[in-house]
Amino acid sequence: MLIYDPVFYAVSIPAVFLYGIAKGGFAGPLAILGVPLMSLVISPLQAAAILLPILCVQDMISIYSYRKSFHLKNLFILLPAATVGIVFGYLWFSLLSEDNIRIFLGLLAIIFSLNYFFFSKDSKMTNVSVTKGSFWGTISGFTSFGIHAGGLPFNIYMLPQKLDHRVYVGTAAIFFGLVNLIKLYPYYLLDQLRIENITTALFLLPFAPIGFYIGFKLTHKLDGDKFYGITYFCLLIIGLKLLSDGI
Repeated sequence: MLIYDPVFYAVSIPAVFLYGIAKGGFAGPLAILGVPLMSLVISPLQAAAILLPILCVQDMISIYSYRKSFHLKNLFILLPAATVGIVFGYLWFSLLSEDNIRIFLGLLAIIFSLNYFFFSKDSKMTNVSVTKGSFWGTISGFTSFGIHAGGLPFNIYMLPQKLDHRVYVGTAAIFFGLVNLIKLYPYYLLDQLRIENITTALFLLPFAPIGFYIGFKLTHKLDGDKFYGITYFCLLIIGLKLLSDGI
C-alpha cells in the first residue's frame, strides 16, 4: 500500500534527489535535508525507514563507482565504532514518542546548522587516529540510525586528513553502505520495514539513480562548497519548524 498524500511526494521526491546527488559525491551536506524535510509531513522514524532501502540501493551504485578509491585503515576504525552507535540509536529511539523524536531531530538540525555557520573553520591536517575515529564513528552511527545524518561526525574526523577527494568519497561510500545495511535489522525490530514503507520506497527509488548521476557529474565540474551555506540555512529553518511541532 502506497502513501497517497501528494504533499508527501512534493517533499519526498526532492529529498531522494538530494540523497542521490550527495551519494554521487557532490555537496554531501545536501543529504542531511532528507529526513527533516520529509518529517514535516510524516513521522520522522517513518521518513527514515522509507529512505533506508533507497539509500541501500544508492550505496551499491556509489560503492561500485568508487570501488578502487578508499582508505582501509580508517574503515577498520570507523565501522566497529559505528555499529556501537547504531545499537545506542536503536535503544534510544525505541523509547521516544514521535513528538520527542521531532524535538530531538529539530535540535540536531539546529546544532548541525549553527556548527557550520559559527564553528566550521579550515583545520590543520591530521592523521588516522583510533581514539578520534572511534569517538566520531560512534556518533556517526548514532545520528545515522535516527535520521541518516552521520555525515557531519564522519566529516569532522575525515576531512582534516585532507585525503584525495575520490579516496574520501570512496571511503564514505563503503562506510555508509555497510552502516545502512546494519541498520536494516534494528529498523525491522522497530516495525518500520512494513509493507507500506517498503512499497513507498520502491515507488521513490527510480529518482535515486538520477540524483546520483547528477551528483557524480557535478563532483568533477563544480565546487560543492558554494551550495553548503544554502543547504545549512534550509536545514536551520526545518529544524526550527520540527522543534516547534514537537513542543
